Amino acid sequence: MQNSDFYSNAHLFVAAIRVLTHQNSSPPSIDQVCRMISFSLEQGSFICKKLKEIGVVDVVEGGFGARLFIKNHLKIEEIPKGKKEDKLEESLKVFQNSKKDFTRKIESIQAKQAKKQKDLFAELEKKLKKGSKK
Repeated sequence: MQNSDFYSNAHLFVAAIRVLTHQNSSPPSIDQVCRMISFSLEQGSFICKKLKEIGVVDVVEGGFGARLFIKNHLKIEEIPKGKKEDKLEESLKVFQNSKKDFTRKIESIQAKQAKKQKDLFAELEKKLKKGSKK
């Protein structure tokens, strides 16, 4: 079951770090945590980045790759409960609107070019008729 709010996902992520640290006697990688809680690596990396910004986890780069440590688990409680992760949806809408604007701009340019070409052909035809009358 995938939780849709960041608060629940944060608790799940930190719990997975604790369990993996206990099982392996060493701090886990993001990949290990994501596999344990069935999250995609992208989603896990996003959650890890946000938790690092808040100060919940710490990521340490070492000889065996990046390892996760719990820094201050109490800061999870500062995250608003039930707040949906809709930033992706907002970003998608912004992207779609910019793409629509770009498409309109291209259509406008194409219409201007077509009019310009039509006017050029009309002028050439006019010159040819004028030249053939002489």
